Amino acid sequence: MESTTPLNRKEEILKAYHFRHATKRFDPNRKISKEDFEFILETGRLSPSSVGSEPWKFVIVQNPALRERMVEFSSGGKGQFPTASHLVVFLARTDVRYDSAHLEYICKEIKGMDQETYERIPAAYRTFQQNKGILDSERTLFDWASKQTYIALGNMMTAAALIGIDSCPIEGFNQEETRRIFAEEGLLEDGVWDVSVMAAFGYRAEEPKYGKTRQSLEQVTHWIE
Repeated sequence: MESTTPLNRKEEILKAYHFRHATKRFDPNRKISKEDFEFILETGRLSPSSVGSEPWKFVIVQNPALRERMVEFSSGGKGQFPTASHLVVFLARTDVRYDSAHLEYICKEIKGMDQETYERIPAAYRTFQQNKGILDSERTLFDWASKQTYIALGNMMTAAALIGIDSCPIEGFNQEETRRIFAEEGLLEDGVWDVSVMAAFGYRAEEPKYGKTRQSLEQVTHWIE
């Protein structure tokens, strides 16, 4: 079947993927405009999540003192925390069981289900979560929610690249110490939230030393027909 997507549109998207790289240091004198960063956040908000659970919160850390506290426990953010225009910490919910108040809220208030429709949902979600091992422990439940934040993370970085803004995903941080800092700041709501992943956004201070390096398409795909 012939593609209906204009060639220049596809080229534009692939160009953004080649442009994006894990920026280690940003230009501290260049700031992302309010309009552009709200666009990036909106692509996170509109991202898909398992059963539409939206188990995320995007905390934008612009306070220099808080960034300084965090960087002590973030080997992966030494160059980014002090220089990034915007730093986003992705929180994931710890309470997204099939029978949670959050999922009931999502179903009724966000999706607009009536009570009769909703009554069928917990049993279906329970089967799904049990079959996937999501209910095995508190950690597996959080990990499931955390996976959803990575979908938003990827979309936000791609959206940024499409408008010429750099980014860097950050996993290199001490989970326990970062959790402690966020708890002290009152950001985890007594354990409802936990820290999932981070991302820095801004404008690169220098061009990357190497071009895009990836395995070939043939190496990472397997067709079954």
